[in-house]
Amino acid sequence: CIRDSLRQPRGGQEARHPLPRRRHAPRRTRHPGAVLRMSDARKIIARNRKAFHLYEIFDRYEAGLCLKGTEVKSLRDGKVSLDGAFAHFRGNELYLFNLDIPPYMHGNIHNHDPKRPRKLLLRRRELRKLRVRVLERGFTLVPLSIYFKRGWAKVEIALARGRSRADKKDRIKEREARREIRRFVR
Repeated sequence: CIRDSLRQPRGGQEARHPLPRRRHAPRRTRHPGAVLRMSDARKIIARNRKAFHLYEIFDRYEAGLCLKGTEVKSLRDGKVSLDGAFAHFRGNELYLFNLDIPPYMHGNIHNHDPKRPRKLLLRRRELRKLRVRVLERGFTLVPLSIYFKRGWAKVEIALARGRSRADKKDRIKEREARREIRRFVR
């Protein structure tokens, strides 16, 4: 019978499904309306709140960090300081300077240097774009936050321009005015 020949394989062969089976669910790209998976969640380690006061922020980029093992352990303990940190180009690569990651408490003689320059990992296209904007228009690159995403250490850097004292004072006045308005509305 034809039906039986379809059901049972011949000569020791296994029956095959007409379409190959998927081992995992297909990965979907995130879009603005997508639900954030737990693996995409950020575990923020440190924020550079001072940067929002000192600089006018234009663009933000997410970059990976090249770290040593003891640096990662120190970051997981939440020990890092972004004060005075900045990004700068060395050749065709972008490095983060003055980022202070203290030595790991349980480390040994192979502990890391706390203030060493750390390489930032960005796409070549993004590096070219940043280099042009930093050189031509007088922008600078400052880190805004350090976090873990899917187990990888990431840094959010911003293309920023320094504010003058007058700009800072005006911003403080605006903020205080908004606070008073909210106070009166209540």
